[in-house]
Amino acid sequence: MQFKVPQFLEIEDKIFGPFTFKEFVYLVGGAGICYILYKALGLLWGAIPILIIGGFSAALTFYHPNGKPFLNMVEAGIKFAMQSKLYIWKRHEIKTSNKQQEMKEMAELKKETMDQNGVRLSGSKLRDLAWSLDVLDLKK
Repeated sequence: MQFKVPQFLEIEDKIFGPFTFKEFVYLVGGAGICYILYKALGLLWGAIPILIIGGFSAALTFYHPNGKPFLNMVEAGIKFAMQSKLYIWKRHEIKTSNKQQEMKEMAELKKETMDQNGVRLSGSKLRDLAWSLDVLDLKK
């Protein structure tokens, strides 16, 4: 006995021409709000709100970023704006005296000028070593 397995479950049915029910509601709802604004405010005062509402309605209907509805992007933006943010990597610098700061800088300089064997390298030796590493090409 064979059973038919439903396919394409994620695709919504096109009910009103090329539009799904949701898209049709977004389009007609936006057009209705634009008409109400036109009648209430007139064309001169209502032009900007009509363009904003009409653009948002058109984006909800026709714009599908990455194959997903625009409403998902709007929902994610609202959630991001409403939730509290946690800044983990914000550094707090502690003020230290000049003597302590100089000691820290000297310790860092000592760490930088030691090679793997613990031998101290002077500036000229470091320069020579860097030059030999830059010039020496082992691939040839």
